[in-house]
Amino acid sequence: MLRRLYEWTMEKAAHRHAVWWLALFAFVEASFFPIPPHPLLGLMCLAEPKKALRFAAVATIASVLGGLLGYAIGWGLYDSVGTQLLAALGMTESFPVAACYLREYGAEIIMIKGATPIPFKLLTITAGFIHMNLVSFVLASIVSRAISFMIVGVLFRLFGAPIKRFIDKYLGLVTIGFVVLVVGGFIAITMLSGGGDKASDKCSAAAVQAA
Repeated sequence: MLRRLYEWTMEKAAHRHAVWWLALFAFVEASFFPIPPHPLLGLMCLAEPKKALRFAAVATIASVLGGLLGYAIGWGLYDSVGTQLLAALGMTESFPVAACYLREYGAEIIMIKGATPIPFKLLTITAGFIHMNLVSFVLASIVSRAISFMIVGVLFRLFGAPIKRFIDKYLGLVTIGFVVLVVGGFIAITMLSGGGDKASDKCSAAAVQAA
């Protein structure tokens, strides 16, 4: 079923309203849709490299807006919708760990985790559940989604279609490089504050309890 859903998503790359499909997939993926919009974004950038930055910006904005939907689900509909949604996505056990780290670290976790393969939807729903400051949530979401999508857009815009092979092989490493810069500054701050070890131990305990 997941494979058929993926293939259906990829068909939309050739649609005349592909930009709107991209925006829709980026929006719903940030709150409940299981297929990430990156493959669709890559195919669209491959077809029209000169519009790559535009496509990446659309994905970024739509994903941040979708994150607000996830936040709303966690904030006001967790008991009725959020629990069932997380269960359907197989994220029930990850929820208390995500909640712990968001309470301890706040926006930094969204900037770091949101730019990695960890599902962004888990963070958006969890952020709403713990009533994270909305302004901090939005700003952190913009950073994490921009890192995730704009890398693809910039590479295609600069190098065109020939960059596809490089992206397919090394995009993960490039993204990790950006994340490492964010993580490095974050670690330095937490080490200086002396709160890193305590928070890590606390959230590790949450992970054990969830397991």
